[in-house]
Amino acid sequence: MQQALKIIENIQNEFNSEIIPILAHTDDPNNNFHGIVGKSDKINRIFKIIEKVADSDTTILINGETGTGKGLLCKSIHEKSYRKNNPFIKINCGAIPDHLLESELFGHEKGAFTGATNSKPGKFELADGGTVFLDEIGDMSYDLQVKVLRVLEEGEFERVGGCKTLKTNVRIIAATHRNLEEEVKKGNFREDLFYRLYVIPVYIAPLRERKSDIPLLISHFLNENIKAMKGSVIGITKNAMTLLTNYSWPGNVRELKNVVERMVVLSESGIINTSECPMHIQNQGAILEEEENIVFSEEGICLNTAVTEFEKKLITQSLEKTNWVKNRAAKLLHLNRTTLVEKIKRYNLEPLAV
Repeated sequence: MQQALKIIENIQNEFNSEIIPILAHTDDPNNNFHGIVGKSDKINRIFKIIEKVADSDTTILINGETGTGKGLLCKSIHEKSYRKNNPFIKINCGAIPDHLLESELFGHEKGAFTGATNSKPGKFELADGGTVFLDEIGDMSYDLQVKVLRVLEEGEFERVGGCKTLKTNVRIIAATHRNLEEEVKKGNFREDLFYRLYVIPVYIAPLRERKSDIPLLISHFLNENIKAMKGSVIGITKNAMTLLTNYSWPGNVRELKNVVERMVVLSESGIINTSECPMHIQNQGAILEEEENIVFSEEGICLNTAVTEFEKKLITQSLEKTNWVKNRAAKLLHLNRTTLVEKIKRYNLEPLAV
């Protein structure tokens, strides 16, 4: 009875917002490709590329912002290939110190370095016949790139501290959030390795560039969380769906997934409404709504002044959200730190920022 009263209360609070039931068909093959959910033109182009190249040994380079689903895409390529019954091994090149990364990739012999008490095979050896996913390859050192290039071109390598040349038959798929062409120009990434990887380039657009995928993803994650937690959420209001769709999602799909989980766990009524969306999302929606409903006086409005005030407000909110840490605020605003610092000084916010 109490649950029913809360649902009625939600409907009254958002009387002008129809309830969208949670979709039970997000596994529709037209919208879900091996776990990748979407229907936008940008995501459909990726589906078509996967269909053509998955069952080959062609090298693929995936580029996209953090949280866009590069790992999931790589896994789906492996599962659709003839190598699917063989190992799929992922290694994050940016998360392991360089001297350890070499050992992780190529293995080492006993006594090769301090602490090497036993011989150990590397990922290329363990993945023989399967797929190796080199995540964040743009963070790999220049010297180590030479050895990876040799595996790509010749399929051979030596363990650290070893003399015996080993053979491996692996497909390499790489991913990065960096612009590798720019890294090549800066001398941070080998040109020969770049062109060896850049056979089939795949770009995963951020969520803010494919908003039509967001409602599907929300339904998909709602279903996942409800099944896992045996939750009682039965729907989401249209206003809440609109608010979430219009949010910029700087953390992309990863952030969206976490937000949906939080809303399911904390929902009290069974219907997710705007008040149950995280406050930073509500705040961004309020700013946009306020700017969309400007009332003009007879004297009009100075555009430059209005834009300045809006920018100042947005920067202030991003700094408040990140406890006035400039690097994190710059990331939220998709600015580089230098540009943000200049704007903080211009608007006299400097004394508060760190």
